[in-house]
Amino acid sequence: MSTLKHTKKTFTLNSGDKIPAIGLGTWQSKPNEIRDAVKYALLAGYRHIDTALAYGNETEVGQGIRDSGVPREKIWITTKLDNTWHHRVQEGIDASLKALGVDYVDLYLVHWPSSTDPTNQRRHLPDWDFIRTWQEMQKLPATGKVRNIGVSNFGIKNLERLLNDPSCRIVPAVNQIELHPNNPSPMLVAYNKEKGIHSTGYSCLGSTNSPLYQDPTVRHIANSKGKTPQQVLLMWGLLKGWSVIPKSVNKTRVEQNFQLDGWELTAEEIDQLSSLKDRLKVCGDSWLPIQVFFGDDE
Repeated sequence: MSTLKHTKKTFTLNSGDKIPAIGLGTWQSKPNEIRDAVKYALLAGYRHIDTALAYGNETEVGQGIRDSGVPREKIWITTKLDNTWHHRVQEGIDASLKALGVDYVDLYLVHWPSSTDPTNQRRHLPDWDFIRTWQEMQKLPATGKVRNIGVSNFGIKNLERLLNDPSCRIVPAVNQIELHPNNPSPMLVAYNKEKGIHSTGYSCLGSTNSPLYQDPTVRHIANSKGKTPQQVLLMWGLLKGWSVIPKSVNKTRVEQNFQLDGWELTAEEIDQLSSLKDRLKVCGDSWLPIQVFFGDDE
């Protein structure tokens, strides 16, 4: 009988801190749903909760954490700096900490490499970009408000620009990116690894009403294992080497998504999932004032 404990698995970041491999994502959750979802998740054993200022749910996330009774120090909290706050990083983290009701977060990410004008979100700030944002982010660990800093939605082109800038003193601990078998981004994942940046996969189930649930290969593997398609997709990500943050507000699904102990996929099954021909990107950049995805990360 296998005793593999994926729910206890962590990945060691370049800072030395250990990020739990499985977390609860909270993007696109409706108001008044996420408080209970966070509580369900923590009581089911999750120890990683992912949120963002832009999601508008940090207050509910904090309430769910307190409702669970799980001590703060046992929970990894990730949140993110919104695009319109790039030029006021200190205010951004203070706003998130106040909403969450905590003294620090374990990981603070630049949500997008787009510094947006607060008065017109279709306009990029003319005198500011993510290089200057990162200069401000690098000041945060010394304040005690943030344990680790990282980025999200950064492709190779923007990472190269950031890492090669003389002002970059801290290599991002994490790059949170869209990762699922219809958007595997092997070149970007390999680049992250080469630079010592951990990958976290968001939309790891392909998002709401994902076509992956009906994919014949996914369904065949799920049926052969006696698992749900969601569990198979999460296991694929874990075995590929990144952390996963599936989103659900349904108590049963929250619990099912965490039932990943005692089994694995074979190397052949991993390869089959990695080789799906269909491509789907949940998050594009057409809503931003600048292009951030360049199609060169595959």
